Parts: sequence; C-alpha cells; structure tokens
Amino acid sequence: MHYEGNIIRPPSEANSILLQVSVGCSRNKCTFCGTYTGERFRIKPDSIIMEDIDFAAQYSRRQRRLFLCDGDALIIPQKRLLKILQTIEERLPWVTRIGAYANAKSLDMKTLEELKTLKAHGLGIVYMGLETGDDVTLKKINKGANSRQLIAMGRKAKEAGLKLSITVLLGIAGRERSQIHAEETGRVLSAIDPNYVGALSLMLIPGTPLFEDYQSAKFDLIEPDEMLAELRTMFATTNLSRGLFHANHASNYLPIKARLPKDKETTLNLIDQALAGKIALKPEYLRAL
Repeated sequence: MHYEGNIIRPPSEANSILLQVSVGCSRNKCTFCGTYTGERFRIKPDSIIMEDIDFAAQYSRRQRRLFLCDGDALIIPQKRLLKILQTIEERLPWVTRIGAYANAKSLDMKTLEELKTLKAHGLGIVYMGLETGDDVTLKKINKGANSRQLIAMGRKAKEAGLKLSITVLLGIAGRERSQIHAEETGRVLSAIDPNYVGALSLMLIPGTPLFEDYQSAKFDLIEPDEMLAELRTMFATTNLSRGLFHANHASNYLPIKARLPKDKETTLNLIDQALAGKIALKPEYLRAL
C-alpha cells in the first residue's frame, strides 16, 4: 500500500482495509486539531489508488470492511469517487461495507441522489466530527459550519441510507460555556438522530491555535470532574430513536457504552456514582489520543 503522512481512521475501523485515496484534510482549519498541520490536501492519483486496490485483492481477502482514508474522502468529485467504489466492488467482492470521513461541506457538495448512488455501490457508513452543537463554540474552533447546517447534513446522510457516526468533544467549549455546549450538543444530536455517537475528551495538542490560547490564558481547560459533569448533561439531553452512545475512547476519564434509549437511566446512574466519588476515574497517565 502507498501510504503518505498521518493515516487516521476511526477506532471501529481497526480491522478494516485502509485504502488511502486522499492525503490530509480538506478543511484543516479547526483550532484544536494538529493531525494534518502543514499538510496540503490532495487527492491521490487514480493509478496509485488502483494499484492499492489490486494489492488488497491479493493480500486482504480476510478483511470484510474497507475504510477510505484520509481526513475527508467524501470530498472527492462524484465521478472519481464512484469509479473507486465500483473498482472495489469488482476487485474486492468480499468487502461488505466501505466507510469514510465526511464533513458538512463534503456532504453539501453531494446531492441526495449522488449519496444514494454511493450507498448502492458499497459506501455504508460516514463519520462526521460535530464536536459541539453550540454555535458560539463552533465559530471559535473554526469548524466551518453552524449547528443548523450540521443538522441538515447529518439528516441528509441518513436519508441517503448511510449509517452515521458522529464524534463530539468534551471540554472543547472551555469552562464558561461548558454546560451550554453540553446542552446544545444534546439538542443537535437528538435532531440528527445518528446511529452512533462517540464522545472524546479534549487533549490539547502543542502547535495548535487552541493550545496557544491555553498557554496565553485565553482558554480554560476544564478539570476531569467538570468533563464528567459535561458528559452527564450531554448524555441526559441526547435522545436517539435507536443508537449507541460511546464514551470509551482512550481519552475519556470514565468509559461508558450505552444503547439508547434502553440504557439511559442505568448510564446516568453510573455517571452520578462517578461524580459522587464512588467510581474512580482513569488516571491522566493512561489517557491518550
């Protein structure tokens, strides 16, 4: 496989074929993210992509899922992306699901019918970083979309028949807007009704604008108990018709995995016990991105 730069994939794609079709992120302006710093976004040549599919056809026969790297493969123009999916169908017929990252811009650039066509040719799930539903915080972190747009694009993906996994970020609003961020995020998640929600806890990355704000006292990094209180509010205000809410990423202080709506009260009780000091939180040295 021809890999370049940082290869990032969701935790759930750990055992997937990782096919890098682009390098970097088409947005690459979020203040908290240092993954692609200095990396210019580009789509890889079709010849290289096809070589890698041929490689997978020979050496990845046991893997049933495939993930299109990197930061936003859905931004690839429809004709080129469809050709990639059709080649995967032809050369890797055992692959049952293809996944990709998406953002509000890339989803907006695809019509509903185009998304349905991608779904018909194997695209089964898209992963979207919401981070927060609070418009003030979305603007501060330079996300490039407001909550209304994020809701519309999330619903669009679901209407196309795609499974939708959304990531939210505990602590991203700082101390002053912590609870507002939690409540607004719960509101937006409920409006989108994704299949999966993954809550991560903010870890500041040196060299990012948000880290510089922290060093200059322009941003308050909240404490573990405040992160937990934020998680409780966010979880309490999130209502999914049928979905999984995870907060079991390595960055989190209290791992939770809940199927909503069934596990809501049990999980809230678990968080309350942790807030009361009856359950120990993960020590700082065990946290990781």
